[in-house]
Amino acid sequence: MLPSISVNSHMQGNGALNSRDAARHTAGAKRYKYLRRLFRFRQMDFEFAAWQMLYLFTSPQRVYRNFHYRKQTKDQWARDDPAFLVLLSIWLCVSTIGFGFVLDMGFFETIKLLLWVVFIDCIGVGLLISTLMWFISNKYLVKRQSRDYDVEWGYAFDVHLNAFYPLLVILHFIQLFFINYVILTDTFIGYFVGNTLWLIAVGYYIYVTFLGYSALPFLKNTVILLYPFAPVILLYGLSLALGWNFTHMLCSFYKYRVK
Repeated sequence: MLPSISVNSHMQGNGALNSRDAARHTAGAKRYKYLRRLFRFRQMDFEFAAWQMLYLFTSPQRVYRNFHYRKQTKDQWARDDPAFLVLLSIWLCVSTIGFGFVLDMGFFETIKLLLWVVFIDCIGVGLLISTLMWFISNKYLVKRQSRDYDVEWGYAFDVHLNAFYPLLVILHFIQLFFINYVILTDTFIGYFVGNTLWLIAVGYYIYVTFLGYSALPFLKNTVILLYPFAPVILLYGLSLALGWNFTHMLCSFYKYRVK
């Protein structure tokens, strides 16, 4: 004999989750769970987060396959483990300190630069971009027959973090080894190397962002997220023709910030 299921036990008669189960899936509940784990390092899977960071360079599609698996097992696209964010923050702090060292900044100037980069460039700009992409994707990219689905804001933030990590490593770490002896030498080789690194970094950001939204089966026309490649390549060619050095501009901006 099959066990009987009461209306209030798990699912209501119309197939909707009861109030207790529905509460577990609200954005507020997910956010609370995520923030609570942010201070419990023993519960974080740093090994898996490091694996994701590696594959964001070599095979970013594999990272988003894991997001599919999370949706199937935990009913959410966004990460529920802040380990990736913690490792990214460490990378950001270390690379910014390295930037301060390369630019011959003092201790307090480096700390000031670090605060600017963490709270404005990473968190502030990240929240702005994530919110903008969340709005655009839900407003214009959701398929008409999939209006019951929506892009989670947390997932939009995760996509930004995924795309930001390769950009951070290229511009804030790899580039450090070439700044003083190659990039800032005011020669064609200097701005060619520097601007090429910028092209690769921004290209990674665009491509990983595209992969993030194209991984959602209820979105359409995500190929438009690749369109920024055209103006970026055009700007790259123009910069070489006119002798613009993006890294020199960045260094000057960083020095201006900490005055």
